[in-house]
Amino acid sequence: MLGVDLLLIAAALAVSAVGVVMVYSATRGLLEAAGESPTAYMKRQALWVVLGVIAMTVMAFIDYRRIETVAMLLYGAAVLSLLVVLVPHIGSSATGSQRWFELGPLQLQPSEFAVLALIMAVATYCSRRSEGLSWGDVVRLIVMAGIPIVLVLVQPDLGTAMIMTIVLLVMLAVAGLPNRILVLLLVGAVAAVLVALEAGFLHKYQVTRITSFLHQDAKHLTKTQEAEIYNLQQAKTAIGSGGLFGTGLLHGAQTNLGYVPEQQTDFIFTAVGEQLGFVGAASVLALLGVVSWRLLRIGELARDSFGRLLCAGVFTFVAFSTFQNAGMTMGIMPITGIPLPLVSYGGTAVVCFFLGIGVALSVYWRRAG
Repeated sequence: MLGVDLLLIAAALAVSAVGVVMVYSATRGLLEAAGESPTAYMKRQALWVVLGVIAMTVMAFIDYRRIETVAMLLYGAAVLSLLVVLVPHIGSSATGSQRWFELGPLQLQPSEFAVLALIMAVATYCSRRSEGLSWGDVVRLIVMAGIPIVLVLVQPDLGTAMIMTIVLLVMLAVAGLPNRILVLLLVGAVAAVLVALEAGFLHKYQVTRITSFLHQDAKHLTKTQEAEIYNLQQAKTAIGSGGLFGTGLLHGAQTNLGYVPEQQTDFIFTAVGEQLGFVGAASVLALLGVVSWRLLRIGELARDSFGRLLCAGVFTFVAFSTFQNAGMTMGIMPITGIPLPLVSYGGTAVVCFFLGIGVALSVYWRRAG
């Protein structure tokens, strides 16, 4: 079919199917021990995947150029939701962060939608500057991105703030911003992260968790430091025990005995590595690589700068999330709460990634005019 990128759709559906199975394998043991249905998390994840596919399909049928007319409105709504979620007794907190709305048994995380809203707002602004971006435009874009980034940091959620920052830089590069200015912005972004770590935006234990990948030598760790990098040590053990072909689906001590904290969400890649081994983990990353490649390719084929910028933002959202999530479980990236796209448990993230893919499909469908 000329108007449909079947490879992108197939890769996204395959990854999400693996995600449902991995969520089941990572949660069934703990649920059974608690006397609950072992399929509870799996059913919820499957439901969110179905809703995500519906959202992707609807988005693909909508002309992406209509997004330009509502982008700023969506951006404003996203900022408002980030403000509201920080209000005591309205936003829900967990693991030291206040990031969610409770809707019965479901949780919605506004920061995930804020990433998409920022992509749409930046694409709209840049596409309207056909003569190029001035210094004034750069300042306005930094302020535009800075507002949701600061609100996300206050939650605190350094991971999503990192994604927003990387998304902004990549989209500015695609918009034609000179390299010298991009380098200055990158240096400024790194400095801002260092300030955030030192200024009390994050709790001490969260800072230690994020920086734990820098001191993994057990010979030089105190008992306190060893306790603080427990997640990382268990994650590496799980992946390492998988070997080439894994321990087998629904097998593996680290997963079945619940040694890896939050395994169904942030550390879902460890369940893949332990049970499916190097081959399975590489296959999942390859599928996500196909998704990222197709998003990038659609951006190249886009008929206008607006479509190209939208795809660049969605590509960065998916690709950086994949690299960061897999990297942190292997000890080469800081530990942050970034989900593995379409695999980690979490309805908001699943729907947002599918929505982003739907935007790209809309661009692809209308690439010829």
